[in-house]
Amino acid sequence: MSTDVIALVVLALVFLVASVRGANMGALALVASFVVGLTVYSSSTDDILGGFPGDLFVILVGVTYLFALAKNNGTVDWIVHGSVRLVGGRVALVPWAMFVVSAIVTGIGAVSPAAVAIIAPIALRFASRYRIHPVLMGMMVVQGATGGSFSPIGIFGSITNGVVSSADLDGSPAILFFAALAASLTVATITFLAFGGRELLSRGREEDELADVGADAARTSAAATRGPVTGTPGAAQESTRPSPATESEEESFSLNGERIFTLLGLVALVVGALGFDLDVGFTALTIAVILTLVFPASAKGAVDKIAWGTVLLIGGIVTYVTLLETEGTIAWLGDRVAEVGAPLVAALLICFIGALVSAFASTTGIIGTLIPLAVPFLLTDQVNAIALVTALAISSSVVDCSPFSTNGALVVANTAEDQRDMVFKRLMQWGMSIVVLAPLVTWTLLVLPTT
Repeated sequence: MSTDVIALVVLALVFLVASVRGANMGALALVASFVVGLTVYSSSTDDILGGFPGDLFVILVGVTYLFALAKNNGTVDWIVHGSVRLVGGRVALVPWAMFVVSAIVTGIGAVSPAAVAIIAPIALRFASRYRIHPVLMGMMVVQGATGGSFSPIGIFGSITNGVVSSADLDGSPAILFFAALAASLTVATITFLAFGGRELLSRGREEDELADVGADAARTSAAATRGPVTGTPGAAQESTRPSPATESEEESFSLNGERIFTLLGLVALVVGALGFDLDVGFTALTIAVILTLVFPASAKGAVDKIAWGTVLLIGGIVTYVTLLETEGTIAWLGDRVAEVGAPLVAALLICFIGALVSAFASTTGIIGTLIPLAVPFLLTDQVNAIALVTALAISSSVVDCSPFSTNGALVVANTAEDQRDMVFKRLMQWGMSIVVLAPLVTWTLLVLPTT
């Protein structure tokens, strides 16, 4: 067996073991980098560590640190509460409000599972109150979080754009974001129509105690950020129990100086990244540090809420893939793909692999892995790079509604006990359907016309 095959088999084992045993994929990949580098490639430790992605490290730390501060000082709760109040009694708009707020939360830098952990308990509480199908509400949260994640300052967008830039490929953050958001919006619309949306429209306006619901929603959001809801039904109920208020409801959901300052910081991040081509990671970190210095009280514990698990995951995966690139394994694999003789077939195959693996493993890890694996193939100019990267990103992310993924599992865990089995089965059916359809649709609409 050649060294290239051995290295790729080890990569596949990293994904398999991480999925089956629940270990952090990044930690496994770092160990694999060390073992494979020393034994298979005879690389030095310095050479192996040279592949650690410092730029992605800064991006992930910066945006998740800034989001942690926004959550601590109540800016995120203000966004959630504002979306709830905008719905009024229009029951058909409740699922779309959850879609929008999920997209906003991930769009400003939250890791997708963290956003779902915040919004899913709120959304499913609304589903019960307004007699909305839980699958509809859960899918709205997951798809909103997925679409927002591809913003230029979102986690998926930052990772994808960073990998594309480091590989010297043609890229377009705007096309990636709007295409991914459109894909998520399409899945959400189909779900809305399939799970009772038309009946919700016919119900019109229903007056309800929205102030109470909004207050409960924010308390639930605060409880959710302490960790994903898992375990017994009793545990799930405990996580949504309102905690004693420490300030008046009006103060809790109003804009104060700190929240206005945070919102201005988020706007500055977007303008700086898109308008002035500033580095997203360092800009986000700069804004976060300024917020910490100006408002130290609400910054307590924010560093602990940085998505260190995601940082480790991406750091390990990219380090291993960089090792494969340095040793020529990626080029070897790209040559094998190119030898398929049909570039369009190869592009479709890559999208299918991304969708299938992501339905059971980390989307973040898949995006950080498959794009580099596709680079040699893309450099042959047989397929448009922007189109294929966008198709691959969409195929690998819209399947996050699978109950075997973190986001899908959070939806199932926050569903009422008597509906949990039904929601699991429906999400599994939809997830597996999207695994098949997403690559075909994105390949047809994005890759095929540009080839």
